Formats: sequence, C-alpha cells, structure tokens
Amino acid sequence: MRLLNTAEAADYLRLKERKLYELVAEGAIPCTKVTGRWLFPKAELDQWLASSLSRPDGMSAVEPLPIVGGSHDPLLEWSLRESGSGLATLPQGSEAGLARFAEGGVVAAAIHLHALDESESDANVEAVKSRGELRDAILIGFLRREQGLIVAGGNPKKICSVADIARNGARMATRPAGAGAQLLLLALLHRAGIALKEIAAVDPPCPTGPDIAQAIRAGRADCGIATRSVANAAGLDFVPLAWECFDLVTNPRHYFRPPLQALFAFLRTPGFAARAQELGGYDVSEAGRVRYAP
Repeated sequence: MRLLNTAEAADYLRLKERKLYELVAEGAIPCTKVTGRWLFPKAELDQWLASSLSRPDGMSAVEPLPIVGGSHDPLLEWSLRESGSGLATLPQGSEAGLARFAEGGVVAAAIHLHALDESESDANVEAVKSRGELRDAILIGFLRREQGLIVAGGNPKKICSVADIARNGARMATRPAGAGAQLLLLALLHRAGIALKEIAAVDPPCPTGPDIAQAIRAGRADCGIATRSVANAAGLDFVPLAWECFDLVTNPRHYFRPPLQALFAFLRTPGFAARAQELGGYDVSEAGRVRYAP
C-alpha cells in the first residue's frame, strides 16, 4: 500500500494543504494518523476521486482491462486459456497485483501472501479483510500448491532448508519485493533467525518461477523458491518447504460476469483436475470456493 504524506497528497489532489486539513477535519477524505502524522492511502484517494466523478448522460465508467494480475502460476495461465475466458495474465507479483486491482486496472488479482511471524495464519484472507481499499473484494480459492527450493539435479550444494543456503554459500535467485515467493523467503529466514543480507542473492531478481528455474539451469544460481510444478517442468530437483493457498481476489461485479464465470466453471471439469495432477504439487479440491466475502 502506497501512503502519501500531507504535502504529497495535497500535490496529488491539486489542493492547498489548508483545504486538505479541512477535509480531514470534516471526515470527508480517506486518511489515517500514525505517530501524529496524517497519511493518505493513494489507492483510497483514487477511489474517493472516482466515486465523486460527474459524467455526462450516457457515459459509463472506464472498465478494467480483461486481465488477471498478480502472481504467476502455470496452471492458472493454462486454465485462463483453455476455459475460453478471454482473460490474459499480467504476472507482477502478489502485492503489485493487489495494488493494480484496487486501482481498477484489472478484473482480478492472483495472490499468495505470507505473514512474517505466523506460519499458520491465512495471510490472503487477512490482507483482503484488513485493507480498506479492498473493502468490497471477495477471495476465491484457486488451489493449494507446494512451494520449495528448486536446485540443480542431484542437489550438488546439499540444500535441505533456508539455513543451508547461507551455511553452504549457495547463490540464490530471488523474486522482486512484494512477490509471494519473496514474502515466503523473508518469512522462512525470519523464523530461522537469518538476515536476508546473509544470503548470496543473484541480481537481477527473477520475475517468475520459470525465470528462477532458467537461472539455475544456466548456472547463474544454485537455488531459488518456486513451486514443484515449475521444478518438474524444468527437470530440476525440488526441496519441499510449505503448502500455500493461491487465491483470486475480485469483486461481486466481475465475479458474476462471463469471463470469470467461464474460468470458475472450468475449474469443475475433469480436464482441470487432470492437468493439475500432471503438473504436480497441486491440491485443487476446493477450487472455485468463496473463501472470504465481506
């Protein structure tokens, strides 16, 4: 979530700071106070502006692009295509996808978030429940998937945990900040009492799991976090670390429209289950279930 201070918010809204303070005093603008300073969530400001927008008769609001943003997953990418949904993917990472969805840029976001301290918490549900800019969002389960460390065949560095990465001096391919796999890495390191700077990270970060696999196959990295399905497709070894929920965030308006309905109907077909089993590392028993609704 991007937060603007008073001067930044006033500049963004083309207002004088005095007028901004008046709106705050009237409770007329979304804001929060932290350690004595007013902060303004940019996504909330955008929604506030859009809600008060006057349009000529007959002019409708701009529709988001027919895209599922957020995290990358091979089974999701295949399902969007095979279901005839007409939806494309824009893999930017979980946090970036959530932000783009909140701003009205995409019809849904794929996420797999991880809490730093609580391994058993449902971070996806907590994120949707706690973020004001997602107040009308619903969370649809897509699948559970196995995450772990991808390593070269035979695991030459003998990596069995995140602690082994630092101890063995392994070069690690990482993901951009805000990506679900990077959040998982930070959580695992935190629980193991290891600082990120103790890991020999390879630059630049890899945009997706298949890019992690490519870095390992090319010899630029020794390991990286990705799913079992990515490891299987690349012919690499896999060290399991955790199962996680991989969900879709949308809202009721888009949920009931034909593109997402085509996808959710496809999740109930034998072909979807067969593909998940073929790729490996997936549990699709609750695919399409509403996991959270306000």
